[in-house]
Amino acid sequence: MKQQQEPDILHEGLQRGLKERHVQLIGIGGAIGVGLFLGSASAIKAAGPSIVLAYGLGGIFIYFILRALGELTVEQPISGSFTAYAYQFIGPLAGYLTGWSYWLFWALVCMLETTATGIYVQFWWPDMPQWIAALACTVFLTVANLASVKVFGEFEFWFALIKVIAIIAMIFFGSAMIFFGIGNSGIAIGFSNLWIHGGIFPNGISGFITSLVMVAFAFLGMELIGVTAGEAENPDKTIPSAINKVFYRVLIFYVGSLLVILSVYPWEDIGTMGSPFVLIFDHLGIPAAAGIINFVVITASLSTGNSGIYVTGRTLHSLALQGKAPKYFVKLSKSAVPHRGILASVGMMVISVILNYFVPEAIFNYLMSVITFIGLYVWFIILWSQHSYRKKLSAAEVSKLKFPMPGYPYTNWLTMIFLGFVVFAMAIDDAHRISLFVGPVWLLILTVIYYKAGFNKVDAVDEGSLKAQIDQD
Repeated sequence: MKQQQEPDILHEGLQRGLKERHVQLIGIGGAIGVGLFLGSASAIKAAGPSIVLAYGLGGIFIYFILRALGELTVEQPISGSFTAYAYQFIGPLAGYLTGWSYWLFWALVCMLETTATGIYVQFWWPDMPQWIAALACTVFLTVANLASVKVFGEFEFWFALIKVIAIIAMIFFGSAMIFFGIGNSGIAIGFSNLWIHGGIFPNGISGFITSLVMVAFAFLGMELIGVTAGEAENPDKTIPSAINKVFYRVLIFYVGSLLVILSVYPWEDIGTMGSPFVLIFDHLGIPAAAGIINFVVITASLSTGNSGIYVTGRTLHSLALQGKAPKYFVKLSKSAVPHRGILASVGMMVISVILNYFVPEAIFNYLMSVITFIGLYVWFIILWSQHSYRKKLSAAEVSKLKFPMPGYPYTNWLTMIFLGFVVFAMAIDDAHRISLFVGPVWLLILTVIYYKAGFNKVDAVDEGSLKAQIDQD
């Protein structure tokens, strides 16, 4: 009887066309989205000035998550990333659940972001139907992703750079107000707004705990660095550099920008006055402040959508290599792009937009809660995969690791405890509690499909027949 082999998930056939600058900005862009420009007001409302501490604490633990991912990625630089690592080091079911969950995560996020872009465009053209702009963005991003990984990387680089420039400008001008009184009749504002309006914890420790949920959500997307590994030119150098630099840069962008905003304005006024970023530029007397931030928000949405289409295509490709998705998705285009996975994912996004128009809002909110749950689940899987991988290594092998997880295993356990604490914060918050019901139901449905479809009996795929199928196609 012919012995089956594991799928060749370490040799995906993808091109290494992403340069270090692409990977750097993809990591930053994945973590800096519309939530910072528009959604930070709700986080400030919950925690007050202590939101700065919440982002700092969250930044430390997301760094450990990225380092766990980095250890695996440098040793095995594949585009399937944590989906493939879960398959290898935890088990086939874990890889299946992680892959399909992460695919759904980004398919839903892409649909939401392109739909949101249609809304933002109406700021300038209020009579334009929302679906036209959303469809135009979807087509544009799909073409960019189908062209080649270099085209995707170039678009994502510039999308992310616009966001970074906007944040740096806000921090610069805000600091000028704080220290030199520019835009405030020459009177330095200082930092007293951080504590004179009810203290640093105006809503008590409960407000701080609630804000940790929003902080965790804000950092979702940073794990994209791992997905780029299979197409990075020099992953041994690029991935460690990106992880280390993204960590402190994101902390500066989040902690720095919020520290400036909360110093310039009393925290209780921010939620009632629109986007915190618009407030800073308004204070300087820039009449086009709202238009500038609207443009930045549109690029943030396009950036997220661009990354999402990229991830969904690669995820389906990785699942197909594992034998947990149709072999149809293994095929690559002439430019080494998983075009079939990309087109299938985009098709789902279009269907989702249509369904979003017809189905009740309550059902749509349930889908949104799945996004929340999946993000925390993926982070936990990354930590678990790295832990399982490290346990299989000898002391000599550990000493040869190129980018080892610092403080292992204690940092793993501390980070897992932090994620558990975020889940606890979700449980005590009415707005997020639904995630703890819908998320497990989604995983249960996937598990039933796994056994009913017989995937548990196909834990390995004959590599020769898989290659033959590719050749036939």
